[in-house]
Amino acid sequence: MADDEAVRRAETDTTTYWAAGTPILWRYRENAGAGFHIARPVTVVRDDADLLAVWLAPGTECVKPVLADGTPVHLEPLESRYTKPRGVRRDRWFGTGVLKLARPGEPWSVWLFWEPGWRFKNWYVNLEEPLARWSGGVDSEDHFLDISVNPDRSWHWRDEDEFAQAQRDGLMDAETAERVREASRRAVEGIRSWGAPYADGWQHWRPDPAWAVPSLPEDWDRTPAHVSS
Repeated sequence: MADDEAVRRAETDTTTYWAAGTPILWRYRENAGAGFHIARPVTVVRDDADLLAVWLAPGTECVKPVLADGTPVHLEPLESRYTKPRGVRRDRWFGTGVLKLARPGEPWSVWLFWEPGWRFKNWYVNLEEPLARWSGGVDSEDHFLDISVNPDRSWHWRDEDEFAQAQRDGLMDAETAERVREASRRAVEGIRSWGAPYADGWQHWRPDPAWAVPSLPEDWDRTPAHVSS
């Protein structure tokens, strides 16, 4: 077998699950672009046919999008936030860590946030493309719209304005936007029924103290030959 074919097969092997404690990358592609603008080294908590759970530790070096002049994206007015030239910057994940949960093929992931002292804060439903696995991690594309879920089971939409602006600026066509709306309706059904992952006790989970904070690799933006979900 040619070396390049061996690399392609290794990169697209989705039948082997990562062991707990394995460092991988959780990345997001640019919206309406070909490159990656978010890369977060995370540690695998659980990986099997039903769920991928990873831990984003405090202080982890990550890559995030910024405007070309270095201005943080969230400081730019919404009307020009998605049209001004952008770049990326290395930074640290400050504050408490985040536990991310994703079920295979599902168009969202559920994140758990804590206040200092491990006081559980909330779940956060991130609408996105189903994760695509490759040898070094998982890739997706963010869909702007999100849902915040409180411990008392109440919930509310987040970033509806960004979702609408992204459509106006051509980052999401009408067909994709409707798929996101349908996914959001199914996500809300899951919240109302209070099944997995909300009823699974993940808010009581704690990371293994022996885990080191994973490093951001120099080739964090490498593009696998192929990916599959």
